[in-house]
Amino acid sequence: MSTLHWASLLLLAAFAGAVVPFQSAINVNLGRGLGHPLWATLASLMVSILVLLPIMLAMRLPLPSMAFIGKAPLWMWAGGAFGVCFISLALVLLPKLGASGFMALALAGQVVASLVLDHFGWFGLEERLITLPRLAGAMLLIGGVVLIQFGAMPAKSLAAAG
Repeated sequence: MSTLHWASLLLLAAFAGAVVPFQSAINVNLGRGLGHPLWATLASLMVSILVLLPIMLAMRLPLPSMAFIGKAPLWMWAGGAFGVCFISLALVLLPKLGASGFMALALAGQVVASLVLDHFGWFGLEERLITLPRLAGAMLLIGGVVLIQFGAMPAKSLAAAG
């Protein structure tokens, strides 16, 4: 893989992570306006479908195999449930923890869970053992979470103190 291709993949992955706090903050406001976070979760997922379907039609993607759909294990369909879990928890927790606090904690959870998934090669992933450097990286990230969450003081508190 060329260096340019590798760098493009890294930038795209960073972009994928960068859009999440925007999505969460926007959905918090949508949930307030709609009267409950779950309405915002539903609206977010419906907009996802409305955006994705025209793209799929423009790409002329073939229909999936009905044989696969009928025999796929149930765990393969859990991604949507995890998406609902993340969106809904973001709507509830982001206003309480702040965008940086929530995202830091969510990222720490993602990294720890990812280390476990990689280590055991679950769900068809290639095994990548938890090594000392990888564990140290996770611990540094968790240390960063502590600094981000507990080093933050709401601007209102700073104004009152000054």
